[in-house]
Amino acid sequence: MGLGCYSMSGAYGAADDAESIATIHRAIERGVTLLDTSASYGQGHNHTLIGKAIKDRRDKVFIHSKTGTIRSREMGSVAEGSGTPERLREICDLSLKNLGIKTLDVMTMSRVDPTVPIEESVGAMGRLVDDGKIRFIGLSEAASATVRHGFGTRTLTSLQYEYSLWTRDPEDDHLVTCRELDMALMAYAPLGYGFLTGTVNKAGAQSDADTRQKFPRFTEDHFAANRQRVTQLEALGRDKGATAAQICLAWLLAQGDDVFPIPGCKSRRHLDENLDAMDIALTPEDLSFLDLVFPKGSASGDRYPPDGMQRVNR
Repeated sequence: MGLGCYSMSGAYGAADDAESIATIHRAIERGVTLLDTSASYGQGHNHTLIGKAIKDRRDKVFIHSKTGTIRSREMGSVAEGSGTPERLREICDLSLKNLGIKTLDVMTMSRVDPTVPIEESVGAMGRLVDDGKIRFIGLSEAASATVRHGFGTRTLTSLQYEYSLWTRDPEDDHLVTCRELDMALMAYAPLGYGFLTGTVNKAGAQSDADTRQKFPRFTEDHFAANRQRVTQLEALGRDKGATAAQICLAWLLAQGDDVFPIPGCKSRRHLDENLDAMDIALTPEDLSFLDLVFPKGSASGDRYPPDGMQRVNR
């Protein structure tokens, strides 16, 4: 299990840098080696924060960093132009500078750029490998065919994709592709952006600075149906002496050794809760129950608003 660092840069409300750094240190102490981040998180704040946290323990962590997409004041996050060789090299150099390290363990292109052939983008990252600036190459939210085309240019080590009880899209063909190519599946948002933990009890944003207000599954139209499923998840948790979040993570861990949950958190308390999920063994009956409660496609609402859905599975 890895540690997702997104929320440490204010995505779901204010974060405390000191507690975030303490959380990273606790993660390392408990044996977590994988940190997931992005050049775009907090406009560089996330990388700077992680750099401070690992300054004297670089050899203990494996940094999985995404490139982010181009930001437009009018259009928000834009994939077009985000995968050019020039930008990928620029983002790599900026990431290394902000993190204060010499080499990224994995550089992952956040979204497929429809204006640049995937072979060109992957080839550019391959040259960064040759230069010693990155060790491995990954893609995020790419279609299976795109992954195969990219892999034909340079070996890919991982595909990052949203995967959880209420987003089971990778089971259609992404997992098959990853297994055929011996790639890891990095399961981001394994707790449904917090919804599946059972702590979200009202629709929309949970605070003034919460970005989740734009996610359809959090809106009034879909909230009640999704919350009802989580209620059943909480009931199973009580039977197992676990939290709903821990059941979600235990379920993902049961999907295969090549599936790596990367739950995000910004406090030691939630980190410990997440890591303790590794001690939970779900029975075949438990797994069957979860399949009944959360069959593929059962979540109410898309996982992103329309513009976001246009940038996934390309």
